[in-house]
Amino acid sequence: MNTLWLLCSLALMAGGVSTTEDCSYHRLQEHLGLSQKNESTTGLRPVVHWTNSTLVMVDMILFGIMDLNEKSSTFTSYVFISTAWVNYFIAWEPKEFCGISKMTVPRERVWIPDIGIQEDISDTSSTILSPYVQVHHNWLAQVIDQRRLTTSCKMDLYRFPLDTQSCSITFKSMIHRASEIKLRAFASTTAVNHITRESMTTLDEWDFLGIAMTEEELNYGGDEKWHQLIYKITLRRRPLLYIINLVVPIAFFLVLDLASFFISEAKGEKLGFKVTILLSISVLLLILNDILPSTANNLPVIAIYCIVIFALTGLSLLETMLMSFLIDMDSRVDQDVQTSAKTCKETQEETECRREPERDAESSLEKVDTFNKKDLDGDWLNNPHLLQLILKEVQNVRQEWFSVNVRCGQKKPGYWEKVARRIDQAYFCLYLITTISFLIFISFMWLH
Repeated sequence: MNTLWLLCSLALMAGGVSTTEDCSYHRLQEHLGLSQKNESTTGLRPVVHWTNSTLVMVDMILFGIMDLNEKSSTFTSYVFISTAWVNYFIAWEPKEFCGISKMTVPRERVWIPDIGIQEDISDTSSTILSPYVQVHHNWLAQVIDQRRLTTSCKMDLYRFPLDTQSCSITFKSMIHRASEIKLRAFASTTAVNHITRESMTTLDEWDFLGIAMTEEELNYGGDEKWHQLIYKITLRRRPLLYIINLVVPIAFFLVLDLASFFISEAKGEKLGFKVTILLSISVLLLILNDILPSTANNLPVIAIYCIVIFALTGLSLLETMLMSFLIDMDSRVDQDVQTSAKTCKETQEETECRREPERDAESSLEKVDTFNKKDLDGDWLNNPHLLQLILKEVQNVRQEWFSVNVRCGQKKPGYWEKVARRIDQAYFCLYLITTISFLIFISFMWLH
């Protein structure tokens, strides 16, 4: 340790600096009036004339993306914020103070601009403020803060999970107008993006695309304006996990629903299978509801995708229920026909109904014979055998009509099953065309 001190002393003597000269920071602080807290240096804006504006330069380096919450529309990041400004009361010649060109002083002894973040909703415990301010000999003061910053972020989830989000971080003075404080970015946009990419420690599910910086003057009305500096951070989501967990399973359920048309109705498994598919899609919709916020103005494409597939599956379930109803009705028709046939054979009333046309035919024949003998002449009217044959044919037609359509009043067995098959075939063709058209349309909306 003594050897090191001796070498330092020799180096200072070789540089022409006397070891007896006071080269401490304390001497410089005494010269600048920063050895203790002074209201004139901490409470007043450091300008020579009150009309002069104070130039404040703000740089922000993004070191990590902690979270981007879609439900609460918040963006959590890990940043370093450097704030530098011109203080006309802090200046000295380095050669008069042993070559000292900069030093650090406690922040409570120096005026610090009230630069805040407009979108900030962070907890105060997540902010680590530097206890010191670095001052330079050329009127420049600088403070660097480390923050776990949580800001509100207006998100556009229309193309979720293939979306790109832009979150703004706006720096502005809370009290001082644009005529009093001017905000500038000290580093260029290229330098900030390069340092951010090199220093990024965590990204989670996001890819960093870049930071854009703009300066604006905000007017709340009247002649008063506030100057603000906006950092716009652009991020792109990594969609693979959401595609595997949401998009692909729902599409797979749709394919299963199409394949269920080949399941036979006779086994009775088709209806239960479709109900299971519908419930599975409902579970995925609940998961999606936990991710996305309730946005009524702009419905995301993935929500349209899920709702339409859910509706198609629901209509398919209703069609299956209709088919089951028609097939069951056909079975009931078969039973009714068999019961009616037995009833028609055993009931005396039906027997009398069958004999009624014969009696009518014989009565008609007697009337015709009597009418022919009294009033008409002609060979065909004098032939009772021919008239009897005609009346028997009328009797047979009448008997068949009454026995089948009036007495029994039912369709033939197998009629409703054929109707159900035709409806099922027509619906399957329509369902397949609608599904293919919808998938092409939703892919175009997602990708373009």
